[in-house]
Amino acid sequence: MKALILALVLTLVGGQKQDLEPIFHTGKTYLYGYESFTWHGLPSRGLAMAGVRLTCKLEISRVSHSNHLLQIRSPKLEEYNGFWPMDPFTPSVRLTETITACFSQAFKFEYTEGKVGNIFAPEDCPILCTNLVRGILNMMQITIKKSQNVYELQEAGIEGICQTKYVIQDDSKNNHATISKSKDLMDCQEKAVKNMGMAYIRPCPTCPLKVRNIKGTVTFTYKMKYDNSRTLMTSATSEQVYQISPFNEPNGAAVMEARQELSLVDIKRTPISAPKTQLQNQGSLRYRFSGELLQMPIPLIRIKNPDLQLTETLRQLVQNNKEGATKEASTKFLQMVQLFRIVTLEQIESLWVQFANDLPYRDWFLSAICAAGATDTFRFLKQKIHDEKLNIWEAAATLPLAFHFVTANKQTLEVASTFLTCPQIQKAPILRIIVYLGYGSMVNKYCAQTSLCPNELLQPLHDLATEATSKGDAKDMALALKAIGNAGDPASIKRILKFLPTFAPAAASLPKRIHADAVLALRKIARKDPVKVREISLQVFMDNTLAPNVRMAACVVLFETKPALPTVTAMASSLLTEPSLQVASFTYSHMKALAVGRIPQLYNLSAACNIAIKLLSPRLDRLSYRYSKVIHLGIYSSEYQAGAIWRLYLMNGPSTMFPPDIITKVRAYYANTAADIIEVALRSQSLTKLIRKQNIPFAEYDTYKTLKELGKMLLGWKELPPEDPLVSAYIKVLGQEIAFVDIDKEAIQQTMTSLTGSSNWQPVVKKVVEEVHRGISGRWTLPVMVGELRHIVPTVVGMPLELSLCGAALAQAAADVDIQISPPLSDNFRPSQLLETNTDIHADIKPKAYFHMIAMMGINTQYFQSGLEFHAEFSANTTMKFDARINMKEKNLKIETPPCHQEVELTAMRSEVYAISRNMEEVDSEKKSQLLPSGEVPNISDQPFQPSERSSKPGSWKQSNIPSVILKGYQQGSEEAQHSVGGRLYARIFCRKFESFGCSACLSLKSRNSAFLRNTYLHKLVGELEAKIVLKPVHTDADIDKIQLEIQAGSKAASKIIDVASSGSKEKDETSLYEDIQAKLKKILGIENVFKVTNKTRHHRRRTHRTDKTAVTDLWAEPSATPLSSSSSSSAASSADGKEPGNKHKKDEIHQSRKKRGSSSSSSSSSVSSASSKICSSSGDHSGDRHCSGDSEYANQQANLPVYQLWFKPTDEQDPGREVLNSSISSFSSSASDESISGAISQPKFLGDSKPPILVAVLRAIHRNDQSTGLQLVLYTDTQPTRSRIQMFVSSITGSSRWKLCADASVKNSHEVLGSLKWGIDCQDYQIAAQIATGQFAAYPAMQMKLKWTKVSSVVRTTSRWFYSFLPEAAYVLGYSQRQQRGPSHQAMLVMALTSPRTCDVVLKLPELTIYDRAVRLPLQFSSSPGTPISTLTSTDQNVFFQATLSIIENFKARCSVFQSTITTFNGVEFNYSMPANCYHVLVQDCSPELKFLVMMKRLEESADLTAINVRLASHEVDMYVSNGLVQLKINGVQAPTDVPYTSNSDASMLISSEKEGLSLKAPDYGIDKLYYDGHRLEIQVAFWMAGKTCGICGKYDAEKKREYQMPSGYLAKDAVSFGQSWIISEDPCAGACKLQRKFVKIEKPVAFEKKAAKCFSVEPVLRCAEGCSATRTVPVSAGFHCVPADSALSLEGQIRLDQKSEDIVSRVSAHTGCSCQQQSCPP
Repeated sequence: MKALILALVLTLVGGQKQDLEPIFHTGKTYLYGYESFTWHGLPSRGLAMAGVRLTCKLEISRVSHSNHLLQIRSPKLEEYNGFWPMDPFTPSVRLTETITACFSQAFKFEYTEGKVGNIFAPEDCPILCTNLVRGILNMMQITIKKSQNVYELQEAGIEGICQTKYVIQDDSKNNHATISKSKDLMDCQEKAVKNMGMAYIRPCPTCPLKVRNIKGTVTFTYKMKYDNSRTLMTSATSEQVYQISPFNEPNGAAVMEARQELSLVDIKRTPISAPKTQLQNQGSLRYRFSGELLQMPIPLIRIKNPDLQLTETLRQLVQNNKEGATKEASTKFLQMVQLFRIVTLEQIESLWVQFANDLPYRDWFLSAICAAGATDTFRFLKQKIHDEKLNIWEAAATLPLAFHFVTANKQTLEVASTFLTCPQIQKAPILRIIVYLGYGSMVNKYCAQTSLCPNELLQPLHDLATEATSKGDAKDMALALKAIGNAGDPASIKRILKFLPTFAPAAASLPKRIHADAVLALRKIARKDPVKVREISLQVFMDNTLAPNVRMAACVVLFETKPALPTVTAMASSLLTEPSLQVASFTYSHMKALAVGRIPQLYNLSAACNIAIKLLSPRLDRLSYRYSKVIHLGIYSSEYQAGAIWRLYLMNGPSTMFPPDIITKVRAYYANTAADIIEVALRSQSLTKLIRKQNIPFAEYDTYKTLKELGKMLLGWKELPPEDPLVSAYIKVLGQEIAFVDIDKEAIQQTMTSLTGSSNWQPVVKKVVEEVHRGISGRWTLPVMVGELRHIVPTVVGMPLELSLCGAALAQAAADVDIQISPPLSDNFRPSQLLETNTDIHADIKPKAYFHMIAMMGINTQYFQSGLEFHAEFSANTTMKFDARINMKEKNLKIETPPCHQEVELTAMRSEVYAISRNMEEVDSEKKSQLLPSGEVPNISDQPFQPSERSSKPGSWKQSNIPSVILKGYQQGSEEAQHSVGGRLYARIFCRKFESFGCSACLSLKSRNSAFLRNTYLHKLVGELEAKIVLKPVHTDADIDKIQLEIQAGSKAASKIIDVASSGSKEKDETSLYEDIQAKLKKILGIENVFKVTNKTRHHRRRTHRTDKTAVTDLWAEPSATPLSSSSSSSAASSADGKEPGNKHKKDEIHQSRKKRGSSSSSSSSSVSSASSKICSSSGDHSGDRHCSGDSEYANQQANLPVYQLWFKPTDEQDPGREVLNSSISSFSSSASDESISGAISQPKFLGDSKPPILVAVLRAIHRNDQSTGLQLVLYTDTQPTRSRIQMFVSSITGSSRWKLCADASVKNSHEVLGSLKWGIDCQDYQIAAQIATGQFAAYPAMQMKLKWTKVSSVVRTTSRWFYSFLPEAAYVLGYSQRQQRGPSHQAMLVMALTSPRTCDVVLKLPELTIYDRAVRLPLQFSSSPGTPISTLTSTDQNVFFQATLSIIENFKARCSVFQSTITTFNGVEFNYSMPANCYHVLVQDCSPELKFLVMMKRLEESADLTAINVRLASHEVDMYVSNGLVQLKINGVQAPTDVPYTSNSDASMLISSEKEGLSLKAPDYGIDKLYYDGHRLEIQVAFWMAGKTCGICGKYDAEKKREYQMPSGYLAKDAVSFGQSWIISEDPCAGACKLQRKFVKIEKPVAFEKKAAKCFSVEPVLRCAEGCSATRTVPVSAGFHCVPADSALSLEGQIRLDQKSEDIVSRVSAHTGCSCQQQSCPP
């Protein structure tokens, strides 16, 4: 046994793997050669690169068991900038000296079993040198598992702790081993990374890693040599690659490549000398970011005296700004920002004293202070506000920027807390709001870096909320909630819940807007604790007692938490029984919007919503825009991993017709991150008060007192709480609310008082006019740093790789405006005086805007920079110099401006990419290479690239020195071989000359990029791009003195018409206006040929049309490749009626071409054509217009046809005497409808023959020789009761020009509108005509819009082709169907048929395409129904287009009607209710605090069909009833005649007049638009501003149909009878005719409740006869009952309020409706 055990032991020992961790023996020094490279560029040959190479010698010596010394000798740093391999490395001598100095002493590091521990460096060693040492030691980090050759583990390194895979190849025969390890740098647990400016960008943790736009990996290869006593590392190499793809393109990526080589040179026995100074522990291998100033991606600055450098930079800024050097100014501004980050507070104060009083310097100074974001700059800003050195407007402009850019740390948060208590800020409400919101944002940024947010940071916000609640200050409550929402920390949830009635009943008394603000404050908290917020928002959403807008806000928050399928389906299930249609409509539309989303971060939510909406009723989709909606537009490209969505939340309420709460937001998605770009909200309340007549003392009238007394009779009735007019708005940028404002009457008066000292608006207007009269002069500059985004990761060599984006914007304006008003304004100024003044304006305004963005990828340290730099610029520049004279009395405006004298660049966009190399020691010797070479480059420039030449000329370059990934690129030589250097340059200039005005506008496009290498967006950006619009002067025969625009309206318009034949612009005298000008007007306008009336027959016109049309081609067809020849196409169109020779042959050709696309379409068309010809006389128009013998046959024949084969029948088709529009086009097809247009065009009427022009506008250039060139516009109108017409003529006033434009439009009759547009020589070259007509489409009322043309200009043709190319895709996206079928080549037609009040059929027919759809939802309802005859839809004496507009307006108004026992409420709910006789019911009353009106109704006992009404308005009591078969009227108890209108004399108007067989009452100031009564029928229409403010049997007018049966107490009745009876007004049974009383009742039969005997009492009163009366008629009703134990003392005689008890059961009881009172005892 012992022998066996010994054998096993020997076997195991012999099988163990050699220890492969490198070992350094004590007393020896190991010498290594070290070389590292870092390259930046694009993986394409021939593009510039930038890089850094570091070479040195290393000495490593072991001094103890784990401590080792590292000595770096002979370091040499070289920069590369240029094109490989032509350009060499450039030694950086001075920078090498700097690095040599910090490497002069040895470094100590701990090293045990292949693991690098702590690193020790000299105390004064720069962090850059320490990180370079980390890069060297990182190569020695090896983790060996003796039992495995292939394994994975988490390993620490310079980049953090990342997943690492090892592969070991052991050559035991030769005692050699090769170790390979690789890391996925995107799969790290504790990654070394630093982000700046990205606090508001949210990453997607669930998105897959493979679609990241940044990918990185690193591989190491070790060569080991071992023997029995040691393992020696002979060489080590590493290669790291970062691929950055901005557009997520596989071939469009920039690459950073880093390489290291470590090779053993020698082993010496002389140890390294010990360090002379004490070494400091610098931590582990993990890369350490510098605590010093992080260098911005701008040219390096050698900082010696920052305050002096700031002074010089500021002076240069102001000087450059004056000279217009905007690019230099933006760069200097960013340098100034960087300098402000390192200066001390004392130095800032010194600079402020020097420049504060000089306005140009002050603007630059404050903007840079805000952008710096350092602790001292933040403290300085607070101090200046405290000392009142900044006015309120400066403070309001600087504070949001300062809070946005400041770095959130403990020091800056302490300063921010002092802002909250600053007295100067507390006094200014706007500053207080900005500071609290900004403080919340700072807390959010700070807590995003920690796992637990300190409570003391949130305490100021919590204290504000507590104080506001105790004081009942709603404004401070809103401010506290918004600031807490900005902070977005879960620790604030308990505070927020105190404002929600669902969790705190005491909060029910708070305003509804506070409830909504509390819910919205949870949105940002949901990002940290989505589960908790989801639970809260779901409970709020389900709480039916809350206001609809609060629940809709909860719906928004709930979806922000990205709920799973169970939660979404629970919401959908609740909607099935949801009592509020506002909430149901909003939630359904929100789910529907999310269901169509394609954002990867919302895939699960989209899928859940897609399932949930299938559970809901489709009727929710049919709700109109009277209900709340969510409108969603989004676009996302999965290929480029980028997109954006826009959402509009329309939250309507019961008391408004239009949404009082509107929220719109834009969210962007990029590379699996999301950012809320901007969000704007507008909230309104009781704005209808502002459009109503004011100052009516409703509370002083008798009606107000009557309704107050009536409220006591109706159990539980309460008037609505008062609401003051209010408009509030807020704006969020990057998810942070930066400002909000509440505008109410008090705020407006305070603002006016602070500005003018008076709350009256007339002095305000006068003061504004006086300020304007003084003129405006000055120069303003507003520089702003738009943003600074930086992402920094370490490279294996120890240098940082930075991806950064920095932008600055500059807006400036210089203005000199002088305004003179005559006569001067009087002391008793009235705004109407402005209509009698002459105003002269002399203005010279020069606005300019500039934006500069810098993006960088590379090494960016305070010592040197190396990488790629992208610059993009946008500039806009213009000069507005003009003199204007405004004569309000004469209705004349004249503007004069000088002509173009020099070239002006109006706007420009430029971009360029460079490979840059800079170092601090040689600041002035910047190395910059354009990424794309300007000259020839070997192998890719002038000759096609040959793949075999890739490996040619291996030359003297070491293989290890070549940046393999960048230079090898992706093997696509075949693509590159097709391009030459000539294909990289694109330049084009488009110019349009305006010789009449002496100027030309040019669009210049230049592009020189690397897209010829790879067709990606990144390669398209690489190079130089430029687009600019330039205004240039044009040489003319005579110099132009000025350009003048004159507009004359009114009676003197004709005097401004210029005679082209005259030598100048001589104006006609007013006395000869109609005698001289009218006689020559046609000749002056050049339209004498246009309106020439001929006696030619229609047959002659048609023959001329056919002759001309043979030369016309299809609008969208290319001239060289038309689908049909021009002659055949025109013949097919003009001979469509079958009367021309060869027509059948032409039809056969078209059908044959259709058969090639599909036989079904051909057969269908032919069958329809043959069927139609049997009953209709075809007009021959391919558009489908046919004349049928009768409406019934017309509808029957089209009943089963597809919608695209139906034809339109005009309303007035049979009218033989109809007129037609105007002249222009006689070349249309010869159908009857076409003849109407062309006939109209041939016999127009020139309105100038009988009407003077109403407007003349002349734009002209006045030359020095007194000649004028330019254009004039003349406008005529003719308005008549049944028709109207407008004509416009634009003509050139240049003597030799005959170019003109003629436009004519007319409303021909109540069913047709015609129009034409002609232009060219005498308006004869190009012609377009349009027709809009109403008619019938199948069985439905419809409208047809038809557009025809003969010849159009190339611009119109090109634009139409472009539109036509997008149309099929757009139709597909919108869900429309399409058919490829050829129609008339010069005609487009759109038909819209109203199939229901909310749906329509749409058919769009184009020359080669038909687009159609059925049942398209309309946003608004039209008052029509299917099958309505056209003759009854509108009367012939009314304009149908006016009727359509009126129909939409009328649908916003509510109507209630009572006819016999049928009642239709304001919300459209119809029910049957038989009123008990002689008992007044509250039909409708004003339930607002104003209590303006009351309408009561009762049924007369003598007839069940007759009713009487009582109306209370102000001090009027109006009774309308029937007596002896006639409608009678009493006013305040006095009989009044019904045939004479009655008008009230009170402050609010009231009119009573006879109408039809009854009476109508109109009292719009009270809210009653119209009341009609004839004894049998009652109809009431209230104003739209009464929405939600009515109550009674007619309902609340709140669109909530499910809550229609609301009793006075707010309790929802179980049926219509209970609802109607609840509004009966009880009377004294002894004095009144109504003997019914409402009483609580008890269930008489035994009741078992909860398995125990109980007695149950109704929680709402039931109708009972008065005491002493007996019931003669009863009706069963359903009522709710509260049950108590049978032995309970509760009884009906007690004083307990049963209406406040809970409802336990529902039971049927009998309600009395008729009484006999023979035994009634009444006092005498």
